[in-house]
Amino acid sequence: MKILSVADLHYTLKQWDWVKQVSDQFDLVIIPGDLLDIVSPVPIDVQILVLRKYLKRLPKDVPVLISSGNHDGDVRNEAGESSAAWLQQVKNLGAISADGDSYEKDGILFTVCPWWDGEHSKAELAEQLKRDAAKQKDQWVWVYHAPPSGSPLAWDGKKEYGDGALLNWIEQYQPDVVLGGHIHHAPFTKNGTWHDRIGDTLLFNAGKQIGPVPAFIELDTEAQTAVWRSLLAMRAM
Repeated sequence: MKILSVADLHYTLKQWDWVKQVSDQFDLVIIPGDLLDIVSPVPIDVQILVLRKYLKRLPKDVPVLISSGNHDGDVRNEAGESSAAWLQQVKNLGAISADGDSYEKDGILFTVCPWWDGEHSKAELAEQLKRDAAKQKDQWVWVYHAPPSGSPLAWDGKKEYGDGALLNWIEQYQPDVVLGGHIHHAPFTKNGTWHDRIGDTLLFNAGKQIGPVPAFIELDTEAQTAVWRSLLAMRAM
């Protein structure tokens, strides 16, 4: 299975055009968060309307997994925490799985993890991971926007912005792969990187770059390879 992972598009429509153009070259497209851009002059509701059109135009025979990031909230839950309710409404636009969903193919279970904004949403995510941990699977992949604490994937060149809860969950459940983003400069800065390992868990963050083509990661589950492509370089592992 050939997988495309590209995060942090942040309403960069030329990069969304690229995703639409190349998605049929892959068996699975994964977008680990920050589809929207809360600092854009374009209102969030308008961004959502436009991205719904982009998602609707993706090939219907290529599954797409979308997790929310910290820019993607459009409502508040019962605890007053940010939540990306609009992602629940795009599932009928094609072969799209989003926050809270699981997807299985070729014995690989993919868990699509929402951005948690407080103890309520964090507890819901903990239950989701517990549920999927009990499922039969050969491999387990998490789609999770933020990188874990202590990882160079969380280093932006000046400060580390890791998720401590994710680190604890990785140590508890030991998934095979975590695909994320969030820290745009990590692959491009000294002491940062695009891939990491915690125990037996491989972690990836493609980063964010300017231009019409986003930084992205290609994974091939049969060849067991991962390739990072950016304006800076191409790297493989």
